[in-house]
Amino acid sequence: MDNKQMADLLFSHITATPEEYEEKYPKRQIEEGTVVTRFAPSPTGFLHFGGLFAAFVEKTAARTTNGVFYLRIEDTDKKREVENGVSLIVKGLSDFGIEIDEGMLSETKEKGAYGPYIQSKRTEIYQCYVKSLVEKGLAYPCFMTEEELSEIREKQEANKELPGVYGKYAKYRDITVEEAKAKIESGCEYVVRLKSPGKPENRIKFKDVIKGEIEMPENILDVVLLKKDGTPTYHFAHAVDDHLMRTTHVIRGDEWISSVPIHLQLFYLCGFKPPKYAHISPIMKEENGGKRKLSKRKDPEAAVSYYSEVGYPKGAIWEYLMTLANSNYEDWRIANPDADIEDFKFAFSKMSKAGALFDLVKLTDVSKNYISTLNAEEVYDLVVDWAKENNEKLYNLLADDEEYAKSIFAIERGNAKPRKDISAWSDVENYVAYFYTELWDRNLDFADNLSNDDMIEILEKYKEVYDANGTAEDWFPTVRDMAVDLGYAKAPKEYKKNPDAYKGHVGDVAGVIRVAVTGRRNTPDLYEILQVLGEDEVMKRFDEAIEKLRG
Repeated sequence: MDNKQMADLLFSHITATPEEYEEKYPKRQIEEGTVVTRFAPSPTGFLHFGGLFAAFVEKTAARTTNGVFYLRIEDTDKKREVENGVSLIVKGLSDFGIEIDEGMLSETKEKGAYGPYIQSKRTEIYQCYVKSLVEKGLAYPCFMTEEELSEIREKQEANKELPGVYGKYAKYRDITVEEAKAKIESGCEYVVRLKSPGKPENRIKFKDVIKGEIEMPENILDVVLLKKDGTPTYHFAHAVDDHLMRTTHVIRGDEWISSVPIHLQLFYLCGFKPPKYAHISPIMKEENGGKRKLSKRKDPEAAVSYYSEVGYPKGAIWEYLMTLANSNYEDWRIANPDADIEDFKFAFSKMSKAGALFDLVKLTDVSKNYISTLNAEEVYDLVVDWAKENNEKLYNLLADDEEYAKSIFAIERGNAKPRKDISAWSDVENYVAYFYTELWDRNLDFADNLSNDDMIEILEKYKEVYDANGTAEDWFPTVRDMAVDLGYAKAPKEYKKNPDAYKGHVGDVAGVIRVAVTGRRNTPDLYEILQVLGEDEVMKRFDEAIEKLRG
């Protein structure tokens, strides 16, 4: 009776029962083994690479089992919120192809039948379950002041005891209804604490689906369930939300392992079936011969916005994240170069227990490979989307003549060994620069093994034999024959055998043509470049190069 009176005293405004919420949020009709999981960040506006990785693992685990991936916003700590924090998180996920099945879509919009998916709108649900715990004698109001709590901490530190409110330090554990009523009426503030049944000598075991079996001391702390303003702590909201949203797997950073005894105790005391836990080790980075966590403060690449600004395509990010997620992915990709990444069977058992190592060089390499598999239309569309937000000058040039831009991206693309000049969309301006007068600096990086007169002779002669309508098969033989006529060896090997007999070799001749047209010694296929530029522009560039060489 006293417990019922205490519950009514503290929660007279709560009329709903846990049974009503159980009915409102029924068990999902899913098959055994299906994963229902969530990404549950605070709306601080900063999406960390580690958060993106966790969301990727969560999404992949759900998708692989035809399950559900939802976005829940944990906004009970209002001090850390930023304006449009939810939208920034949604955009950060969406930019890299991580679409949610349920949950928050913006500050005010959501989808799904298990909402609200933002904790600040679920206060009465939490209070209903806390009221039920009070009725069962498993929770109580605690009126301890900050001064009293500090005093306790000092004693515990001096005695080298477990810090927190429990046992003899739980001053209000057995407070009567009358005492509580008097304190409330006198204006005393209070939190509601769990009356933990845990014992110091007891231990719990649970199986983490990544790390295996873990054994820890049972929770004995009377943890706070509701703060002074009636909002829940992370611990309690986690238990209620994951139960009512019917989460099967809680996938999160391994810094939360120490909280598992509290969480499991809350699940059991509330009568909930606990989810399976999968604790992800933090993303590590090599530094000075050692390893450390990827840092928001030290590493620009820790912010997901970095990847959008640099222009790594989301497909490349997915490829890289999967190499971090499952140790067998790279071998699978080598064996299945053309397969969709969604054909890969993700497994928790293949995740690193120690923490995956972040490597920006490897990401760049993965991205180069990925971009090389795209066709010209795909590259064009993705570059234009990126440039619209990040490079206005490039955007205007590409959008002004779509077909011309696509013809540039089509060079050496789609063949057995496509070039890998682009690792991110921020590389594109430099990659296409010599195709646009607005971007080309007209610096001509000629090699120094030929004299200016020799190079002028090559260009003058090539102007005579150049055929804009010639085929790719005819192009090099034409250059080779011209080279021989001018005293160059028809092949590098021939030149090496008898260098005194020649001015150089055909590669030197082609190199002069290449630099005259592009300014560069290393480019994609020169025939294709000449075809894209067109005869008038090519001839104009030959004339300009000859003029420069004459001084």
